[in-house]
Amino acid sequence: MHSKRALLVGTGLLSMFVLMMHPVQSASGAAAQTHKPVMMTHLYTGPDGQTHAEEIEAKFASGPGGNDVFKLMANSGAALNRAAPGRVADWHTAPRRQYVITLSGHGEVELVDGTKIELGPGSIDFAEDLTGKGHITRTIGNEDRVTVSIPLSAQK
Repeated sequence: MHSKRALLVGTGLLSMFVLMMHPVQSASGAAAQTHKPVMMTHLYTGPDGQTHAEEIEAKFASGPGGNDVFKLMANSGAALNRAAPGRVADWHTAPRRQYVITLSGHGEVELVDGTKIELGPGSIDFAEDLTGKGHITRTIGNEDRVTVSIPLSAQK
């Protein structure tokens, strides 16, 4: 009889622990969860004519099929790019307003004030520093950096 009571108490405690560790299902059946923010680096030309950077968060909205969606600005095609280790693109501005997403490898962007922004797989840059001195882009590490560039359509 003692062992049955201990088993029941143990089972009850385990059940309470499991319930506390898992979020309660909502009426739609989806578990309440928090997501890690998806950040992108926004490169832009400031009033001083120099390139500046700020971190901005992609704000997701509910989409079809239960997926959350962040709509990119209207774009006009995309291209995969590969840069060998050690490649340096000295001072330059963005060729156009575009997203640059690092798929593999590592890089860094250096600003005129000496700030260095590390880029790795999953890094998203929103480049629109079309005037001024621009920035330096380097491929760092010992592997190619592969990116996808998504140019934006002419409208803002």
